[in-house]
Amino acid sequence: MLSSVSAPRGVLTVRIIEGAKLEGEDTFGTNDPYVELWLDEDYKQRTEVLKDTTNPVWDQTFTFNIEEGYSKHKLYLKVLDKDLMDEEKIGKGHIDIETAYNGNEIDDWVDLPAHLGLSSHGKIHVVITFTPQ
Repeated sequence: MLSSVSAPRGVLTVRIIEGAKLEGEDTFGTNDPYVELWLDEDYKQRTEVLKDTTNPVWDQTFTFNIEEGYSKHKLYLKVLDKDLMDEEKIGKGHIDIETAYNGNEIDDWVDLPAHLGLSSHGKIHVVITFTPQ
């Protein structure tokens, strides 16, 4: 559903705090997880890779410049497991950020549902704020 509210000009700040119970399709060993985050596919940012953990603590901050009238109201997250040869997806999710545009801090966990939402691949703790300019 598209929102009728457009954003004011400002900076959206996203803190990726931590992950919990990150479990990919490959159940052997532990993960080397990192998070890709974006509002628009053309500009993705990512956390550092943390080794050998299913409960990583990143506590990293990212900013997105928002132009007045910006109409996208979802932050997308994809959690990947960095392997020597390639990357495997652990899970993906999104969170509505419209309330941040209205001056409210969002402090929430984003679920990473498995196929058809029948189980979970874990969750990511995020804190999102918006500073108008």
